Amino acid sequence: MPRIVGVRFKSAGKTYYFDPGSHNLKIGDQVVVETARGKEIGDIVVAEKEVARDELVLPLKNVLRKATKADCYQVEENEKKESTAFSRCQEKIREHGLDMKLVSVEYTFDRNKIIFYFTSEERVDFRELVKDLAAIFKTRIELRQIGVRDEAKIKGGIGPCGRPFCCSTFLEEFEPVSIRMAKGQNLSLNPTKISGVCGRLMCCLRYEVSAYEDARDQMPKPGQTVFTADGEGLLREIKNDNKTAVVELQDSGHIKTFPLDEVYLP
Repeated sequence: MPRIVGVRFKSAGKTYYFDPGSHNLKIGDQVVVETARGKEIGDIVVAEKEVARDELVLPLKNVLRKATKADCYQVEENEKKESTAFSRCQEKIREHGLDMKLVSVEYTFDRNKIIFYFTSEERVDFRELVKDLAAIFKTRIELRQIGVRDEAKIKGGIGPCGRPFCCSTFLEEFEPVSIRMAKGQNLSLNPTKISGVCGRLMCCLRYEVSAYEDARDQMPKPGQTVFTADGEGLLREIKNDNKTAVVELQDSGHIKTFPLDEVYLP
């Protein structure tokens, strides 16, 4: 079986597999690797191990070397250049009157390309902008339109929960999130309550869906007859937020709330 190491190029980016060759690598090492867009520097996040061939896209590209001091210095210089490129690109966007918002600028490690990430609500004709940027920076230019969720992942920030965004800290890829997931957890469907800073449904709505689905399979359903400490009754509602059940008692007709673990099927 092939031996691989996992490399990540951004803190919450996707993990890619490479052939470690004869290098002695461990988690946390910085390495220079060959990618589809040239040489890149990344961090080892998966230690060397064997993987079945059917789990990989072969052939694997190689780890060229452990990052040297010169490599790390080049990364620092690239970051400084990215700040300058961001300002110059914003100037040109204003000059051309383009309806686009520049989000981030990225130099490839070997500086053979600069990638400008932007958002826009419509399709943008940026051909003249690309010509101007190529004339300024004397290298290949790529403008890449991204969505608002990608913008949040790149910029980071604090979510409604008071913690850093999941997408910018540990989520490697976005997974589909639907309004059905909010309904299944009996959450308020008020958009301001279930939307993230990006304006889309919060990624965390997906985290507990399976737990709620498993729990519902084991719970009595509204309309069923149940037993309580006060006798038999008709289950009216289950409140997942505080784990209680609303029951209409059969003998008295009173409606009472009981802890969910004290309500049983006959």
